Amino acid sequence: MLKIRLKRTGRRGQPHYRVVIMESSQPRDGKTVEEIGYYNPRQKPSVFDIDKDRAKYWLEKGAQPSDTVRQYFVKEGLLESLERGSTKPNTTKGSKKDKKEE
Repeated sequence: MLKIRLKRTGRRGQPHYRVVIMESSQPRDGKTVEEIGYYNPRQKPSVFDIDKDRAKYWLEKGAQPSDTVRQYFVKEGLLESLERGSTKPNTTKGSKKDKKEE
């Protein structure tokens, strides 16, 4: 399966990342299919630059973004919403005590 994920570059302690398309079985810094952007967390504010046309193309082809890339795609407007439970807003307003009463 193809994944859209970050490939680390840069010196020790000074990371830069490339946003790449690669097979999910490849190691983090392994062979890539295509590079579609970059992410530099060291600049203030951090820079996330991506070729939106190529990202849409790969999403249509079935490539799955990693959790980190998915968050940036939502910010860029490429994806509608977050699907992971850990990144969704908390919809349960009650505590454990309230749940026991039900």
